[in-house]
Amino acid sequence: MEELRTRPGSRRIWWLAAAWALTATVAVAVGVLAVSSVGASVRDRGPLGSQAPALAEQTEGQMQVDPEATRLRRTFSGEFGAFEVECRGVVAFGISTTTKAGWRTVSYEPGPDDDVDAVFARRSRSIELEIYCNSGRPAIADREIKSLPDDSD
Repeated sequence: MEELRTRPGSRRIWWLAAAWALTATVAVAVGVLAVSSVGASVRDRGPLGSQAPALAEQTEGQMQVDPEATRLRRTFSGEFGAFEVECRGVVAFGISTTTKAGWRTVSYEPGPDDDVDAVFARRSRSIELEIYCNSGRPAIADREIKSLPDDSD
């Protein structure tokens, strides 16, 4: 009987393809695991660590301030002026806004809430800052710069 022969390199190609598929699968799994477990902290957004359960227990508009929480204030400044925010644990308070010449404060949220925001405008431009408490420290969750319709007609 004749022996079934394969080309010498074909078996090696199959092993390389199988090894590549296995490596790709492991790399994707590690990436998904890393992003899902680290997620918000990589982007510096959202509650971190033991803050998540505390926020989940709160309902919108009924944030309870821990009386023993450390108070930390930070002022976020830019071309618009400044937005001062205080964190008491995971609860944020919008303390005040100040504007530079030509800018106005459209609105700001005093809190208490899991995040507070302020909107500044100048002519056809607006800047919105959203601040949350990251491990008890005020941090930017989002900054949006928008062009508004020109009403000068």
